[in-house]
Amino acid sequence: MAAGKTTVGKILADRLGWHFVDLDEAFAEIHGQTPAEFIREHGIEEFRHKEKYVVEDLAELPFDKVIYATGGGYPCWEDNMECLKELGTSIYLKWNPKDLARRLTFTNLDERPILQGRSEEELLAFITPQLEARIPFYEQADYIIQAPLIDLPEEDDKNIADIIYK
Repeated sequence: MAAGKTTVGKILADRLGWHFVDLDEAFAEIHGQTPAEFIREHGIEEFRHKEKYVVEDLAELPFDKVIYATGGGYPCWEDNMECLKELGTSIYLKWNPKDLARRLTFTNLDERPILQGRSEEELLAFITPQLEARIPFYEQADYIIQAPLIDLPEEDDKNIADIIYK
């Protein structure tokens, strides 16, 4: 949920010479709809089932070194966090809810159906309990990176990738 998973993942994959897969993009390619479109048409429950199969299919591809950027809810569904850990090393980009709400205001909320039309204050009120419910899953990650790392928001993702790369 706007933690910078895709941006950091792309930077890190580029630096390491690894493949990068954004789960949302892979989902859209396989199912012909973005996650937002699919959720609007079929609901979140059906989306989570299909999303799980996308990761399982991707894991079968003949790539040794891959960085996956998942949606924020992916690790919290069924045994998905265990699946991620079986695929390799997992990293949690840990933000406080206030900073995430601020970051979300700079994204296209149309691509996030459950967040559409919310002000920054409404985003904060919504994501705080969401994040609290997800923390037990996220904290199972192999590494936890506390963000932001500096005061300039546009540099946060690059600096997180720098720390992971080292």
